[in-house]
Amino acid sequence: MFAARAPGYRAVGAGTLVLEGLPMSQRTRQALADHGLSDPDHRSRQFGPDDASATLVVAMEPSQVAWVRRHFPEVAGRTATLPRLARHLPTDGPLSERLASMALATVEVEEWEEVVDPASGDQGEFDACAATLTTLVDRLVDRLGPPC
Repeated sequence: MFAARAPGYRAVGAGTLVLEGLPMSQRTRQALADHGLSDPDHRSRQFGPDDASATLVVAMEPSQVAWVRRHFPEVAGRTATLPRLARHLPTDGPLSERLASMALATVEVEEWEEVVDPASGDQGEFDACAATLTTLVDRLVDRLGPPC
């Protein structure tokens, strides 16, 4: 979703507790299709050392931020939830300085930051999640501005 809305940026998906190599569910595929998106080759992938060099790590829930802080402390200052970034990422200056100003390595991650995982839900819950993600990603893209 981010890659489709943010040309010039590179986005890579990875999870924190993943069974590697699984395709996305049909409900996820349908929810994305309803937003004009598809990723037929998607496979689940565990966050690893190569991901720790990312400029920004975007999590969907507080437990993912905690996991990154615990396993990859060197990237903690560049890791935040999508809701926090969509709401609070400063819009002026180099991205590294904007992230540093947010004190992400130590900020307390709050309940409002969770994007509810629809994993065991019905199609309506997946659709609602996709709509929420669309709004949040659009806000993040606006706050990021053009790539340097």
